[in-house]
Formats: sequence, structure tokens, C-alpha cells
Amino acid sequence: MNSYTHPLSTDQATKLRSLLRDLGFDFAPKPYTLFFAQKNKLSVAVYEKGPKVLLQGKGIEEFVQFQLEPKILEQAKLGYEEVHSPEMFEPHFGIDESGKGDFFGPLVIAGVYVDASVARKFLDAGIQDSKRIGSDARIRALAKIIRTTPGSAIDTVAIGPERYNDLYEKFGNLNSLLGWGHARVIENLLARKPECPRALSDKFADARVIERALLQHGQKIRLEQRTKAESDLAVAAASILAREAFIDWLDRRGKAIGERLGRGVSAQVKEAAKNLVAAKGPEVLRKVAKVHFRTAHEIAPGSYAAPSPRREWRR
Repeated sequence: MNSYTHPLSTDQATKLRSLLRDLGFDFAPKPYTLFFAQKNKLSVAVYEKGPKVLLQGKGIEEFVQFQLEPKILEQAKLGYEEVHSPEMFEPHFGIDESGKGDFFGPLVIAGVYVDASVARKFLDAGIQDSKRIGSDARIRALAKIIRTTPGSAIDTVAIGPERYNDLYEKFGNLNSLLGWGHARVIENLLARKPECPRALSDKFADARVIERALLQHGQKIRLEQRTKAESDLAVAAASILAREAFIDWLDRRGKAIGERLGRGVSAQVKEAAKNLVAAKGPEVLRKVAKVHFRTAHEIAPGSYAAPSPRREWRR
């Protein structure tokens, strides 16, 4: 294990700081952290956001089992994953997406099959929710591990902006589009692992959105949705593959078009969109961005209508 993260309460963060002092760790300033400390080849960073602790280096398992869990978290989890979450080691697909909240770029939906053997390998490799990983290099390294793990199966559906905009206009809402994409990934995985009994994803709408798309093709599988599904190893792996495909698309298209395509909907993203429209006309946004976002209307109001009020999901 070369990295480990866990959320902390404010009191737990304070106790951990004292523990590290007692253990002889050296403290140093680091951006966005409450504190950062090192000893030998182990580093401990507690980030302001959360807060959460990130361990990196050597000796992580010993520190977690003999210091962090008994003295700070007051629970034993590391090494007991199969006791606490046995369903995570049973055969299933994990499905997750990237890009749905980003103005530029595609919507990417990825799926990963795991069984007990694959799940243990993912656990040992440090597979975790992509939102906990701040480095693109780390995303790519973990994605390579996922792709080369024996016994697994993966599928990625990247819906580029032009296709995304067409589909969004057809479906009329993001939940239906997400359901369609999830169904495509599940069907592709079922072609390789037809006996898989279950698919798990984060909860974004009524599961029947996916079921309807699957039933059109006669596929039968138990669908599960739950909040924070990324704690499941298969879903976490899918989130990494989806994130990798998303950031790779932004890098490639940005270089091709001559403009850095940022993430999210920041001021820098809006400035890049303005530059593109000024240079290539408002129609360029359909090729690189999700034009139902209010940002498209703000940048080119004559070409893109303001979003209509959000309507409630109907079953």
C-alpha cells in the first residue's frame, strides 16, 4: 500500500497532530493542509477540505493499524474490508461517470467488473474514488493497473460534446441521458461477463431509467444505486477510468484547437469559451462544450437560449 485516505472530524485531526508530535514527526507547511508531517519515508497530510488525512510512502499499513485506527479513528477497518463490506468482493459491475458538471469536454461513463480476486488486487493497489486523487499522473497510473488486472473487465463510453448535445436535446434531461449511457456500459460488460448478477452505481435517478434502456435489449441484471457508491472498489475503479478518459479528451482537443480547456465552470473556463467564440464563432461551442449549461447562453446569448427552469423528475 503506497497511499491511504480517510475522513476525519476536527477533533480527530487535533488528536492526530498531537500523536504525530509524540511520535517524533517533523512538521512543515504545505498548501491547503491543516498540517503536514514526515518521519522516515512516511508522510501524513491532513487537508482542510473534509478534513481528511492522506498517508503516503512506506509503513502505511503499520501506522494505520497500530496508530491511526486504535488511537484516532477508534475502529479497525484496514484488513477487515471483507468483514465490513463483503458485497464489495462479490462478482458485480461498478459504474461511474466523469464530466457531467464540466462545461467543456465529454460525458464519460465507465464500468468495471470485479470478483473477490480482482477486488483484493484493487485494494492492495490503492484504488479509491477519483475525487480523492488530486494528481492526473496518479489517475493515469491507477487506470493502467485497472486495465491490466487479470480477471477484470472494463468498458468506457465517451459521449463527445457534439453527440452529447444532440442526445441531450433528444432526451430533454441529464438523468435520462445518464441512464442511457449506464445501460450501454452495462450491456457491453454483460457481453464479456454474462453471468454477472449485479451492477452498482451512484444514485442519480430512479433505477428504472436504466432498466428501461436495458430491457429494450432483453438484458437481465439486478441494478443497485446508492449514495457514496464510490466507496465500492468496482465503482471507484470505474470513476478512475472515466476521469482518465475525460482529462485525456480535454488535453487532446485543447491542443488541437489551440485553447486550454479547463475543468468545471470557472472564470478561466468562461474566458476560454469567450476566446473560442471570438476566434471561431459561437457554433464552436457545440463541438467542445455542453451547450445546455447557462455558460453557453452567457457567452453567446444570440445562439444559445437560457436554460429553462429545472423540472421535476417524472417516473
